[in-house]
Amino acid sequence: MTETQPDTRNRTFSWSDPAEGVAHLGRRGGLELLRAMIAGELPAPPVTDLIAMGRMTADEGRVSVEMTAQEFHYNPLGTVHGGVLSILLDTAAACAVHTTLPAGMGYTSLDLNVKFLRPVTVDSGLLRCEGTVLQRGRRTALAEAKLTDGRGRLVAHATSSCLLFEAPVAQPDTPAPAAQPAATGR
Repeated sequence: MTETQPDTRNRTFSWSDPAEGVAHLGRRGGLELLRAMIAGELPAPPVTDLIAMGRMTADEGRVSVEMTAQEFHYNPLGTVHGGVLSILLDTAAACAVHTTLPAGMGYTSLDLNVKFLRPVTVDSGLLRCEGTVLQRGRRTALAEAKLTDGRGRLVAHATSSCLLFEAPVAQPDTPAPAAQPAATGR
């Protein structure tokens, strides 16, 4: 009897320094910033390379992202891990909110409520996730995201609330101030 090892699969990926994109936060409106990333003028966030996220489009109040389901996305049940699908849903919903923000405004997700409707495997093909802003106020925004498979079937749905706030403007690298002499007590 001989023992055989299953075929091993490998994956290597690279990403750009995220500090380059962060330097533009607060200086550009959300739609302008996302379009610069889509055009390759600014690096995409490293998570897009981590999960092999593909094409992204952005318009006012709407963002779509795509990803082809692959084995390295699998959970122990042989389907794409819900966390990977949640990354797509969160990205589409939150970035849709981002497209509505002027320069100087930031946001963060407050919650993400996900409903998984059918299993996703490599046979699901190209996944497309579209996020849309449902309502935006001065302090919060509500968005939804719909994830469909290669046959156009809805596989997951999410809603997300985002907190809106004045964004700190990233400062260009400046030399550190000179050390001040220590104060002496009396």
